[in-house]
Amino acid sequence: MNSVSQWPFPGVVWGEYPERAPEPRTRARRPPASRSALERFADGVAAAAAVDAETLAPRLQRLRGMAKNPEGWLHEAMVLAAAALAGTGFPPHRQQLLAARVLLEDRLAEMATGEGKTAAIAMAAAVAALGRTPVHVITANDYLAQRDADALRPFYERLGLRVDCVTQPMLAARRREAYGADVTYCTAKELAFDYLRDSLGRETDLSALEQRARRLAPGRQADAPVLRGLCMAILDEADTVLIDEARVPLVLAQSEGSAQESAFYEQALRAARSLAPGLDYLARTGGPRFELTPQGRQRLAAWPAADHPLLGHRAHREAAVEMALVALLALRRDHEYVVRDGEVTLIDETTGRPAEGRAWSAGLHQLVEWKEGVAATRRNSTVTQITFQRFFPRYLRLAGASGTLGESRRELRDVYGLRVEVIPPRTASKVDHRLPKLLPDSEALWCVVADEAQRIAAQGRAVLIGTETVAQSEALSAFLAARKLAHRVLNARQDRDESELIAAAGQPGTVTVATSMAGRGTDIVCHPQVVHQGGLHVILCQVNASARIDRQFLGRAGRQGQPGSVQRMVAVDFALFQKWWPRWWLRWLSRGVSPIVANLTIKVAQSRESFAQRKDRVKLCQIAAFEERDLTFSRQVKS
Repeated sequence: MNSVSQWPFPGVVWGEYPERAPEPRTRARRPPASRSALERFADGVAAAAAVDAETLAPRLQRLRGMAKNPEGWLHEAMVLAAAALAGTGFPPHRQQLLAARVLLEDRLAEMATGEGKTAAIAMAAAVAALGRTPVHVITANDYLAQRDADALRPFYERLGLRVDCVTQPMLAARRREAYGADVTYCTAKELAFDYLRDSLGRETDLSALEQRARRLAPGRQADAPVLRGLCMAILDEADTVLIDEARVPLVLAQSEGSAQESAFYEQALRAARSLAPGLDYLARTGGPRFELTPQGRQRLAAWPAADHPLLGHRAHREAAVEMALVALLALRRDHEYVVRDGEVTLIDETTGRPAEGRAWSAGLHQLVEWKEGVAATRRNSTVTQITFQRFFPRYLRLAGASGTLGESRRELRDVYGLRVEVIPPRTASKVDHRLPKLLPDSEALWCVVADEAQRIAAQGRAVLIGTETVAQSEALSAFLAARKLAHRVLNARQDRDESELIAAAGQPGTVTVATSMAGRGTDIVCHPQVVHQGGLHVILCQVNASARIDRQFLGRAGRQGQPGSVQRMVAVDFALFQKWWPRWWLRWLSRGVSPIVANLTIKVAQSRESFAQRKDRVKLCQIAAFEERDLTFSRQVKS
């Protein structure tokens, strides 16, 4: 790999909007360095990183004039990045240097939770930016994008680099400014939607020079792309984006529809409410879908005729009623969505956070709005769409880090051409993994969880309890309140108080109930007294489709070599158990089982759900017109 291809940037060589052609998916690169070579590199950087502030500036100046050969320039840039990080009070350790080098080879680094992925990613991003490559650092949510950009600003400024972040809400001009920085922190969804908006305004039949001349013409500056191309992306929690969310279509949409259509959906919902289960409709296998029976279709014959050629069509009406059944029976308030400020807001199934600006397509969102009695919006129509599986391979350079990459190693290599390098932890884990408990129902579960939380908090430790949904978090909160146990709740309703809640979650005697919002990327800083008493105790009351998501939540305990403890407590009536285990087995489980059987029950349900989702993912890749899928979400086109 020569110096030009190693550090791509907008310009004459790569064009004004550099990106990789969509196909093929395999990524050409140099053979990766061996483990011994990585260790020699990290040791050499650590030994040379004692650079004082007076020496840093002239060495940076010399670095910019050096020929960017693969090793000499990279070593010097890494030394200066490590020195700049040490100058902010956080000297990098050997594992972070190893991980940064792996990232700069366009690979994935698996680092245990609490080992300092944020700093490793920052050093890799800084080195690439010193090579003039615009870098996008992908975080799990807006809160982390803002937090990391602000916290690392002194580090980047020491290297003469500008850092910024993209969060909601931002207008196009402010986004363009943020993406103009050397390093930009943002979420994957913000980035992909900005790419889609850019693609609408780009005239692909023109040469790069003609496109630039067109943008510089009077009155056309506002139409310029907000991105500077897809040069390099480094993904924090890479498996979330590349595996867990890879199957979800990102649909850029614009408002469409009419008052007549809105009234049509209201009629469809009213008709669906009058139908009898088993007689008028049946549940379809393989997803939350419903199908009308001949009797149900006959009952719809009483629907008044309409002049509109589509809204009055029998098949369209039946499809609308079947979708209304999904809105009524499959989509649950405080599970798949919340209602706040008079609007229906979707909940991200992976992070548990409110998904501002997203909406179900094909009229499903409007049906949920009618169901909840809030002001109905107009139906969205698809303008353009993409998935993460198609988007991220378009980067000229792609790397990432996570603590849970190992089990997806083969899929990451086959789909994205990315190899995983495991970074060994600095110290042995001090986390006490306690045996799981399986309770007969949720009410019994909350009683046991409340007892355990009260006992642990009385020891002067901090307690974090993870629940699957908003409804579960509030049900547990009611149990804790009934026992007069002080606690805080973090879910999609309280996301505006997230930073305050996380800051207080490590204090002595604190009990925090949270959905997956407190999982990936969340760093709970424990008070010294909490560490002395045994650290953070995590109680996980979730059974996610991916075991990696569970491990990420449990990984909030014992970070950076601290002590801690974790325990799983779940109930037989959890949705994943009800879906994948037969009734006789569930009845037997309700009588009480050993921890070994409880663990087996959890793992089998997760593996079955994971396999079903993988089949779903394959279907999505094969189907071109998927706008009728319930998982599809859209975002309004903004000027």
